[in-house]
Amino acid sequence: MIQSCECCYPEREPDQTVILSNTSCMFLQLKSAQHDGEPLEGAGIIVPRAHRETVFDLTEREWQDTYSLLQEVKGWIDNRYQPEGYNIGWNCGSVAGQHVFHAHMHVLPRYKDEPLAGKGIRYLFKSSDNSRK
Repeated sequence: MIQSCECCYPEREPDQTVILSNTSCMFLQLKSAQHDGEPLEGAGIIVPRAHRETVFDLTEREWQDTYSLLQEVKGWIDNRYQPEGYNIGWNCGSVAGQHVFHAHMHVLPRYKDEPLAGKGIRYLFKSSDNSRK
């Protein structure tokens, strides 16, 4: 499916679809995230075409293309799903939750009728369950 990816992004999910792309990166969605009523309706990831393990390894051009594609992705998601907010994030390293060691930016539309509406990224990290011992 991602024939133009220089590294072929081998860990990608089998049901991922390229929704939008530019010279150095792509926006991918799981087919399940494209259906109304799914918990992550509209969610996806932006990945560089070339292998980069984390966001810290992106070239300046890849940063620029990621920013440009993120703006395009937001317009596409806004038009199709009308979210009330977004969480955007990168996991870098296994301790930070990175499971696929190819850089990818999570684009997570948020909706006011979801159970965790109003809870942002820090919500998980502020939990007393997450204190260092």
